Amino acid sequence: MAVNAELMDSRLVLTFEDGVDEVGNPVYRTKSFNNVKTTATEEQLHGVATALEPLQQRVLFSIERDDEFLIYES
Repeated sequence: MAVNAELMDSRLVLTFEDGVDEVGNPVYRTKSFNNVKTTATEEQLHGVATALEPLQQRVLFSIERDDEFLIYES
C-alpha cells in the first residue's frame, strides 16, 4: 500500500507589520490570496508579493505559500 499526495490548492499569504501593542510587542496583519496556480514558482510568488508591497499601507514582514494536499492510499 503506497501513500501519495496530490497538490490541490495553493494560497499566497502576506504578513504586514501593524505597529506595536501596549506592552511593546509587534502586531502583525495578514492578507491572503486564494486560488494561486499550483504551478507557480517561488520566484513568481515573490515577484507578485514585492509588486503588491508598494500598494499597501503597512510594511511587508513575510511572504508565505500555503499549499493544500490530498493524501491518499493507492
